[in-house]
Amino acid sequence: MRPAKLAPLFATVRSLKGVGPKVEGMLNKLLAPRHAGAHARLIDLLWHLPVAVIDRAVTPRIAEAKIGEIATVEVTVAEHRPGGGGRRTRAPYKVLVEDVSGASFELVYFNADPAYLRRLLPVGGKCLVSGKLESYDGWLQMPHPDHVVAVDLAQEGGSSTLPLHEPVYPLTAGLTNSVLRKAVTEALSQLPRLPEWIDETFLVRNGWPSFVEALRRVHAPEGEGDLAPKAPARMRLAYDELLANQLALAVIRQRMTKRAGRTLVSTQRLRKAIIAKLPFKLTGAQVRALGEIDADLASPHRMLRLLQGDVGSGKTVVALLALAGAVEAGAQGALMAPTELLARQHMKTIGALGEPAGLRITLLTGRERGREREAILARLERGEIDILIGTHALFQEPIRFRDLGLVVIDEQHRFGVHQRLALQGKGGGSGAELLVMTATPIPRTLLLTSYGDMDVSRLDEKPPGRKPVATATVPLDRLDEVIERIGRAIASGTQIYWVCPLVEESEQLDLAAAKARHADLAKRFGDRVGLVHGRLAGKDKDRVMAEFGSGALAILVSTTVIEVGVDVPNASIMIIEHAERFGLAQLHQLRGRVGRGAKESSCILLYRQPLSETARERLSVMRRTEDGFVIAEEDLRLRGGGEVLGTKQSGLPAFRIASLPEHELLLQAARDEARLILARDPELSGAKAETFRLLLYLFERDDAVRLMRAG
Repeated sequence: MRPAKLAPLFATVRSLKGVGPKVEGMLNKLLAPRHAGAHARLIDLLWHLPVAVIDRAVTPRIAEAKIGEIATVEVTVAEHRPGGGGRRTRAPYKVLVEDVSGASFELVYFNADPAYLRRLLPVGGKCLVSGKLESYDGWLQMPHPDHVVAVDLAQEGGSSTLPLHEPVYPLTAGLTNSVLRKAVTEALSQLPRLPEWIDETFLVRNGWPSFVEALRRVHAPEGEGDLAPKAPARMRLAYDELLANQLALAVIRQRMTKRAGRTLVSTQRLRKAIIAKLPFKLTGAQVRALGEIDADLASPHRMLRLLQGDVGSGKTVVALLALAGAVEAGAQGALMAPTELLARQHMKTIGALGEPAGLRITLLTGRERGREREAILARLERGEIDILIGTHALFQEPIRFRDLGLVVIDEQHRFGVHQRLALQGKGGGSGAELLVMTATPIPRTLLLTSYGDMDVSRLDEKPPGRKPVATATVPLDRLDEVIERIGRAIASGTQIYWVCPLVEESEQLDLAAAKARHADLAKRFGDRVGLVHGRLAGKDKDRVMAEFGSGALAILVSTTVIEVGVDVPNASIMIIEHAERFGLAQLHQLRGRVGRGAKESSCILLYRQPLSETARERLSVMRRTEDGFVIAEEDLRLRGGGEVLGTKQSGLPAFRIASLPEHELLLQAARDEARLILARDPELSGAKAETFRLLLYLFERDDAVRLMRAG
């Protein structure tokens, strides 16, 4: 249960003074999607940081101000110039004002109430006006000043509710910066006094303020430097967030590995039988990874291991051999894939290698229904299935294994932690051992933030026989040349993937849809062109993939459903249309579908001009290297940590304050501190335990707190 002192921060924004239903609705739209609830909370406001700052320092003379920029000038009201047309004027209402030198300019209002303007700006009155200065028809004007503040004549220069430096926030339709700023100020006033969780020596050495003071400073920047990731207040808050992340992962790891696992030791008879039938020799990296997995399975502690490798590095074979060992030790295994297409591809690959060795392997997806499904579930519970391959159905439904010993999750980044734990929990009282795999390498910093609770095995070699893929970038205005080229390739027996970003034409995004491209290519190549996409019925998808696999189809037009797992060795050309719209990891994954056979392979990246600087650099990286580990780091540099793993969809941590790779050094420090905290107090029951619980609750790492309490 969340500590009482944090309760005000998790109240809805409606509890703030000045926030009514209309403003609440706009704040919900702006902030609520960031958390699981339906309403924006005070804490969401506090994490919503300004992106710019307006300097409203007073300029004595209007002549010193720059047109097109913000000016703040002390003026005397000289004359009102109504626009005519009644109480609510349609023509602009102008107020002539003069600065201290007598130079004049106009304040311009549209659809304003003249009576209100006369009260706000009485003739002869002195005030500070601040807003953007413009020039119209030879006159200097300030349309709708942001601020008009009366100057108290008894205290010259005195008034000021006018902010000297005004933070500028990201907004949504209908919400003004002024309204949002007032709401943030109200939220800041609700901050409770919190104990310090950072060591005082570390705070002083870095010149960081307290947590509460840091929050106040980030919402009151005095210049652009205060908005930078390396500003002291921002650094303090980023460290807090990273420490919460690392402490949560450390607690989860400690509690999960502390629980008794099971010893799964095999004679490797099945493994040797499978290896003997492989058409290639295992790489050194595969042998090393299997040794690490075997050591985990033989240990009495729970295995939590991440297997990451480049495209085509042989992760599936490693997974199969690990599962075979668990089966030989008397347990069952499960392999979970994010899509039905990938699950069926795994079934095809693993079945072909495992079934001749005697493994009983079965597929279970949403497509298996009725009596067929009931029969599979009954066999599974009786222990007549050794390895079950499936999709999310494996953890969403009441599926019971006789003795689940090892769970392998493919493309872990598409699943949340809750899904992973749900499947692992089907392993009975001791739970199952866990091996997760990623489709492409993960940048080192994201490994720490997202998989810091796991040991890591790395496949950094490719099996012999994998050919390099020649990559070229071609503008879309040369599309006809590309089609001519693939016509010649088809005549020589080559098969081709053609990937498009969308399923249907979109008015918002000028992209070639898969359906439209399929129709265009079919005019030229007839019924040798197939189409597969996510909305296609399962059986139709299987039929098209089978026709492409058999060579009946020469071109497979597809969306990114073929991104992973699809293996057609004769396909040696990959064409990616509107490549500038894809992320680097996705481009690399798609390119990995070719280069699997004997033919020389190529990847053509079609792009629309002009390219943005980021898109140009992304395509340049694809031309320069096929090393997925290099590409992963470049992807992080170009896109930032929030996008590389698709955290909005995956359940992985999305940071509000911390920014990677800018705060990479802070991440290392937070990781070291989290380990030190648990080394000093493994049960987190000491004097500072409640302080660390506050930190975890504050950054909504509630799962870790529950594990701490459960012991």
